[in-house]
Amino acid sequence: MDAGDASLPPSLEHARVQGLPAAAYYIPSFISEDEERLLLGKVRSSRRRHRTTVLAVFSPALASLPCLAAVTDDARAQVAAAPKPRWKQLTRRRLQTWPSDLVRDRLLDAPLPPWLEDPVVARLLSLPLSQGSPGHLFEQSPHARPNHVLINECPPGIGIMPHKLSTWQTAVVLSRPSGMLIRRRMAPRIGQSLGASLCLNLYRSKDDGALDPTPAWRVLQEPRSLLITTQSLYTDYLHGIADTDEDVDLSADGGVVNWPLLRDPDAYADGRNVRGTRTSLTYRDVLKVSKVGNKLAMFAKR
Repeated sequence: MDAGDASLPPSLEHARVQGLPAAAYYIPSFISEDEERLLLGKVRSSRRRHRTTVLAVFSPALASLPCLAAVTDDARAQVAAAPKPRWKQLTRRRLQTWPSDLVRDRLLDAPLPPWLEDPVVARLLSLPLSQGSPGHLFEQSPHARPNHVLINECPPGIGIMPHKLSTWQTAVVLSRPSGMLIRRRMAPRIGQSLGASLCLNLYRSKDDGALDPTPAWRVLQEPRSLLITTQSLYTDYLHGIADTDEDVDLSADGGVVNWPLLRDPDAYADGRNVRGTRTSLTYRDVLKVSKVGNKLAMFAKR
């Protein structure tokens, strides 16, 4: 197998990051170099020639109006064929959201474009949790697959402040003789790295709720790698990226918990990683989805 090829483990259990309090998985060559180039090309060309926007108003009262009740599957087709999102320039990075922004924590019911489905989603759903098991990672999530993607592009030297990730969770209520048992299912968070390496820091909170500034763990994310975080790892801990042009003290002894899983640890033998421009694709399953046929209020062109 060529070093630039994709390489999947027999199951996610083979990719588990040891030493963390909850399940995390790291696959260093989840996509090939050719697939990385194609994805980066699609991301960088996702710009609209015409300034067309889709405005979704999630109001039952508005949806009941005769003029809006007439919105049919034709509207859904128009949404699917609508011009692609383009970059939003944030303070220190830029962002795309697919297939739509969230409005009042709701996602517009529209498919992801094929280039965001294949190879990443198709490959995720084909990977069993454990060897010999038919189940996949999203089997217990609200829609049994990712339905929303955030694309972030960060230049060298730019990081992200420590923060907790959204849970996007759903509750399953089960009956039992003594009453009701409520279990919460939380969809995993998927991070596909493109273009450059960087170190992700995971933080604890102190007893008084303040942030402990010293990272509890570090995860080195190589280009083409996939990082999966689940459960309390993103509900109870904070994650962030340091504002630096160079990651240092990279080693198993330096707190890099996925060191044994790296594709090329020799590339960091001096303990350093000079940052480049990194693009990340964050896949998640958003619980609240607005059905276009019932909730779409209007299409606005400007």
